[in-house]
Amino acid sequence: MTPPTPRTLRPVRIARDRAYIHYFDPGGTERLTPAGHAAAVAFEDALPAREIPSYAGQHHTPGHYWAATTDRMVGYESYLESKWMKLLDFDPEVAAFSAQPFTIEAHDAEGAWQHTPDLFVRRRDGSALLLDVKDPNRMHVPAVVQQARRTASLCEQIGWDYDMVGEPDPLRWATVSWLAGYRRPLRAGKDLTSPLRRIAQKAVPIGELVSFQPVPELARAVVYHLMWHHQLTFDQTRPLRDHTRVRAADLRRAA
Repeated sequence: MTPPTPRTLRPVRIARDRAYIHYFDPGGTERLTPAGHAAAVAFEDALPAREIPSYAGQHHTPGHYWAATTDRMVGYESYLESKWMKLLDFDPEVAAFSAQPFTIEAHDAEGAWQHTPDLFVRRRDGSALLLDVKDPNRMHVPAVVQQARRTASLCEQIGWDYDMVGEPDPLRWATVSWLAGYRRPLRAGKDLTSPLRRIAQKAVPIGELVSFQPVPELARAVVYHLMWHHQLTFDQTRPLRDHTRVRAADLRRAA
């Protein structure tokens, strides 16, 4: 979704070393709050603070990603940004995330500045992470470095973590990208979850696990679904293969 109305709220005057957060709440109401109050706002539910442009011939590839974590569509500005959405969606510590969550309007010793971060992440323990996704070739551009430094400083004051990220680790991305194809709710094969988990009480190779089922192709899809949802654990530091060993997770401990 994009904001239903243009931005109209502005601070009357931004004093030096002051910052405001401009955002749209889930109902589409425009809000402006001092950064000192931002920790109390559920930005993971905020609507995008700005429109994501889409036009013929543009360099970036915008689109929408369906997040299994929250069962909702999240708009992204580039393919690289969509990669990080998948990685966040796979992370068991992430409870929710939003894109273009707000615009920072601030003034510091270097002057006035504005910035709309790419992603806001709410972890299951209640903590928050702000992410900026950048083309690796631009991460050392002075203006980008300055923006990251200013944003990191503001996040520290609020009590959030901050990171600027580029291309994800190739191995991790390959694994998560593959499993993401099986993240949606199960229809066919749902009855296989309990038998597969029962067999995997002890670590077993994926190829061997699916061979126990009458329809291995269907069982394989269910295994990947369980791996995405962390009901089957595996070594994520190694390439995903048929000999990758999986083991049923302790769901009581995870709960």
